[in-house]
Amino acid sequence: MFSQNGCDLPTYYEAIQINVNESGYYTFASNSSIDTTGAMYKNYFHPFNTLKNLISTNDNSCLVTTYHPNITGTFSIIVFGSNNVTLERLIENHDECVIGGSCNLQIKGIGITLDDILRFEINRNMTLKNQSLLVKISVALTIIMFIMGLINSILSFLTFQNANSRKVGCGIYLLASSVTTLMTISMFTINFWFVLLTQMNSSINLSVRRSGCIFIEPLLKLFLYFDTWLNACIAIERAVHVYQGVHFNKEKSKRLARRSIFILPFCISATIIHEPLHRNIFDFEVKDEEDETKIIEIHRWCVINYSRVVQYYNTTILFIHLIGPFIVNLFSALFIIFGTARQRSLAQTSRSYVAHIREQLREHKQLVISPAILPILSMPRLIISLLSGCVKISKNPWLYLCAYFISFAPSILVFIIFVVPSELYRKTLKESLTTWQRRIRH
Repeated sequence: MFSQNGCDLPTYYEAIQINVNESGYYTFASNSSIDTTGAMYKNYFHPFNTLKNLISTNDNSCLVTTYHPNITGTFSIIVFGSNNVTLERLIENHDECVIGGSCNLQIKGIGITLDDILRFEINRNMTLKNQSLLVKISVALTIIMFIMGLINSILSFLTFQNANSRKVGCGIYLLASSVTTLMTISMFTINFWFVLLTQMNSSINLSVRRSGCIFIEPLLKLFLYFDTWLNACIAIERAVHVYQGVHFNKEKSKRLARRSIFILPFCISATIIHEPLHRNIFDFEVKDEEDETKIIEIHRWCVINYSRVVQYYNTTILFIHLIGPFIVNLFSALFIIFGTARQRSLAQTSRSYVAHIREQLREHKQLVISPAILPILSMPRLIISLLSGCVKISKNPWLYLCAYFISFAPSILVFIIFVVPSELYRKTLKESLTTWQRRIRH
């Protein structure tokens, strides 16, 4: 594939992918009035290793792009040899599908990150006061969400650290969730300020940028996925509890909960271990159009460089961690309503199936609320994680920003979703608050 070196391309760039065996022959010809330069790569161009897959380089002969900007002209490409050769014309939108300078490109993969949303909204080397309205509102929302998450975690922890709320595995899951939600919202806040400050201040050390790029986002995903799967475990246990009724084994559920909480982080880490290995800082120089030797500024962005195989694997893992808990919560809610109503209708034939459904909705509404709300709040994260990298975010930055922030709402609503609807948990919280008040007084 052609690699651009040393010039700016227009908004839309054209490239030609050549699939040819090493034993094939190739040559290029162009209008002699155009000063050309470039390199030819087999299969893929790696921006962090420009020598990898390199077949040939040349100046003024091997046409890839013009040496000077905004130069056009006719050219021809001739490839011949003893093997079959395939030429594919690729036309991409430079603003949407790639990032970086047009001579140092990074093709965006699947999913939209906070970097993508704020990348062109942050004014470089300016104070927060001089930032755009979108950035200022993002700062305010981040602070509000962190405070709400902190309050949520404290109240949830006070509720579920009480032994009375941990008589079954569900209470143990919720105690762990009160910790993971705080970790998630803390990493969310750290990630936001890392993106903001590194883009606002171009003088931040490169090693600091690289360390944050490699570790912050994977840690955020680890805590987020962990918390999401904890919610799925809660939904499963509640469905089993409703199904088994008086035959539900409380001790067995607690043992299973402890094992699950211990095993889950290792399983999740194993599935996303590839991320830190493929993250790096992508930088490119913005040069003066009149004087190419003059560098106006240097952009440094955190990017992920996946091979095709790893990209397929990453997409599969993404589906598992986002759609898996979604399906579990959805089917748990449906089973609690319709499964129990079905059992009751078979035992009590005097009432209709619809009447039993209504009764179950009234009786187990607190068990249905959380499995119903959590998938809805997780939908924005699922959508933006599966969107193509060619989405032009600059047209609707508010939409994507709202979707991104809403996707973290479950991390600050554990107390409202699980504790508030439950009379038992509310009573347990009051007991815990009373106990802490007595300790403080003494």
